[in-house]
Amino acid sequence: MKKITIPAILIFSGVFAFAQEIGQTDANLLDGGAPQQALKEVSVERFETEGFWGSTISSDYGYSSSRLFAGGPSDKVALPDDAEAPDTMVLGTRVDFLRRGYTSIFITASRPIPIEGITKTISVWVAGRNYEHTIYVIIQDFYGRNFELYMGKLNFQGWKKLTATVPPQPYDAKNGVVQQNYHYSTMGGLRVVGFRIATDAMDSYGSYYVYLDDLRAVTDLYAENSRDPDDPHDDW
Repeated sequence: MKKITIPAILIFSGVFAFAQEIGQTDANLLDGGAPQQALKEVSVERFETEGFWGSTISSDYGYSSSRLFAGGPSDKVALPDDAEAPDTMVLGTRVDFLRRGYTSIFITASRPIPIEGITKTISVWVAGRNYEHTIYVIIQDFYGRNFELYMGKLNFQGWKKLTATVPPQPYDAKNGVVQQNYHYSTMGGLRVVGFRIATDAMDSYGSYYVYLDDLRAVTDLYAENSRDPDDPHDDW
């Protein structure tokens, strides 16, 4: 009986080509099978307008106030589109606790801030003063429903960029965070309502200070860039 010998190099080449094909297929299936994307990091809010942001806390636990201060993270790099835009201020919030407990500090904009495109992540620079509190970003979806996304603990010194990931839109476009209704190509995206800081009872005493700067988002602008200019807007 003759033995059929297959050179090892041919086997290796075949395995490599198969693995490469699988890898390419997996890459095309990322993000719900939508390989066509135009991802871009954009600045949503730089906290430069006095009076646009406010803060509240339950009167049973304390009182709060917010205002702008000059400053910002020294290692923050400006985005190319915002190189000439003013960026000299940060938002500071002070909370004076009346008693310890698990409560929430709300830092909210005077109106929701829209993000163009389909948002993938939301980030903000925070100086949290090394307390065991936790910060969430509050967003509003296509249907006007509010959701909270976890950004991280505030137990660090100095400035740190915290990021929240927006969950993928469900296929039924009804439950969960919905950014786009496929019947309406001219409307979509998220809006940022503000932030919620969940306090830790052991660190809820005295005066607490927290600072925010440069709210950004990584968003997919493919639909906006490829939209037919003759398509009428359903907003009449």
